[in-house]
Amino acid sequence: MDPVQWSLTVEPGKVAPGGKFLAKLTAKVQPGWHLYSTTTPPGPIPTRMGLSEKGSAKAVKLHQPPPVRKFDPNFNADSEFYDGEAVFLIEAELPADAKPGPVEIVAHARYQACSDTTCLRPVRKEATAKLVVTVGAPAAALAIPANYVAGAMGTSAPPQAATTPAPVQKGSGSEEGVGQFLLVAFGFGLASVFTPCVFPMIPITMSFFLRQEKGSVMQAVVFCLGIIVLFTGLGLLVTAVLGPFGVVQMGSNVWVNLFIAAVFLTFGLSLLGAFEITLPSGLLTKLDQASQQGGIFGTLLMGLTFSLTSFACVGPFVGPLLAASVQGGAVRPALGMAGFATGLATPFFLLALFPQYLGRLPKSGGWLPRVKVVMGFVILAAMFKYLSNIDVVMQWGILTRERFLAAWIVLLAMPGLYLLGFLRLEGVKADQTLGVARTLVGAAFLVVAVSLWPGMTCGRLGDLEAYIPACAEGGGGGGAAAAGPKWIKNDYQQALRLAREQNKLVFVNFTGYACTNCHWMKANMFPRPEVVAALDGYILVELYTDGTDAASEANQKLQEGKFNTVAIPHYAILDASENVLGNFVGLTKKQDEFIAFINGPKQAKAARL
Repeated sequence: MDPVQWSLTVEPGKVAPGGKFLAKLTAKVQPGWHLYSTTTPPGPIPTRMGLSEKGSAKAVKLHQPPPVRKFDPNFNADSEFYDGEAVFLIEAELPADAKPGPVEIVAHARYQACSDTTCLRPVRKEATAKLVVTVGAPAAALAIPANYVAGAMGTSAPPQAATTPAPVQKGSGSEEGVGQFLLVAFGFGLASVFTPCVFPMIPITMSFFLRQEKGSVMQAVVFCLGIIVLFTGLGLLVTAVLGPFGVVQMGSNVWVNLFIAAVFLTFGLSLLGAFEITLPSGLLTKLDQASQQGGIFGTLLMGLTFSLTSFACVGPFVGPLLAASVQGGAVRPALGMAGFATGLATPFFLLALFPQYLGRLPKSGGWLPRVKVVMGFVILAAMFKYLSNIDVVMQWGILTRERFLAAWIVLLAMPGLYLLGFLRLEGVKADQTLGVARTLVGAAFLVVAVSLWPGMTCGRLGDLEAYIPACAEGGGGGGAAAAGPKWIKNDYQQALRLAREQNKLVFVNFTGYACTNCHWMKANMFPRPEVVAALDGYILVELYTDGTDAASEANQKLQEGKFNTVAIPHYAILDASENVLGNFVGLTKKQDEFIAFINGPKQAKAARL
């Protein structure tokens, strides 16, 4: 499979010996795939191109069209790539002793093509064109479009394995696109407005804007910029300290997951009222005094001071968001903080535009502490996802599926009981009447908690299966583990031996303990009756590659050495002699597509017999 096709043309068609010409190397990329630029950041294999030595010309310089730069889920980092069609321009010249007549120009390209879920091995392609060496041909002006940028020529490094995506957590900005991640960050910012440290400040801040001679709107803009600058700077600081590659690589690290879990625990307990996180009072006093100077600078400092003074309440939102964002690429911390700060600042800006709505805001009261308490329970529940990553990678078996779901059920039921008045924490009084909104939100939390109960006995929980521990082998309840096929674990040689003895093919599942896409496939695709029937006749072996044990290391070497990739999930079909009959990389929700892959080698074998 090669989703990129190349063609070559030259301008002008007639060139004098020693003259220059322009070779246009065009790549046509199939829909759903993309080709990486020659200058893409590390992660994907960059495209390399030039003119072949067996041709009759020498490449001088490469120009590439401006690539699209965005977050790439295959590598958990930003990359530069092209979709559709890309035309690369190679400045070239003929030898001074070129003989008159037609000559062949040969261009080569070495590249890697990827979709949103799959990366193919790097390949090398050639394309040819002809020009006529003509003595006395006029020199042509080589027209390079103004928006083109310099590219890198030559041959890239030796073939290397595709980078394994880090375990992806929903809401941390890895699996979903940048837009969804920014929406989550913006939502966190809006939610933090409704906290006891921020909400009561709205009328006070707005009265300051309305008293300014230069207009409340301009003052509000500057004030909001102060908020955005501080939080975005915090995100940039994280990237600067860790380095862009450190941010990308830390996503699958056990110690990083432990640190994130500690951050979630700290801020979750803070929201529940166990302790309060505060900044040095001296720093806040100096900033407050400086902000009293007035003018643009004073308002900017006022925004900075407001951000710091509200940290006791917004910190529990900022900490988990910032900690989770480090698993989504080098730019995610800064983007996350910018999105969060924009959400926090938006109400102030809108009220400056429409001050008449200030009086319609709900009054500060008992609902503010309730927001804190509810968020505290939610953040503690999220903490268990990172603890689970540690447990499955280290293979401790402490945080089993039952214990994980028990923790989630309790921690998600607690906000419901709290809002309904059964749990007495700050914000709930014994004689307080329940409102409709509070009752419905409390009931919603209880519904979610109860809906997780079937998972305790290995009942399937749909897409949630990607984020919770798998059911133990032999688990009861008729769930995913009971319904799915049976696998040999981490014993490739045993699978080959059984294949020889039983005259069967081998279906290899390269998977990971903390790989959410792998979990989804095993829980939602493999248990389907049609897939189970298709796998009949195969020896099934699953090889884990992300553990810390010797088996994972051996499985990594096998996958990289034999298949030239370390991407997971990766499914391969082999015969008993280890001949590769088929490969399927990445998550798919198309059952027919996956079954066609499974049945192909089996049907070919039956036809030969």
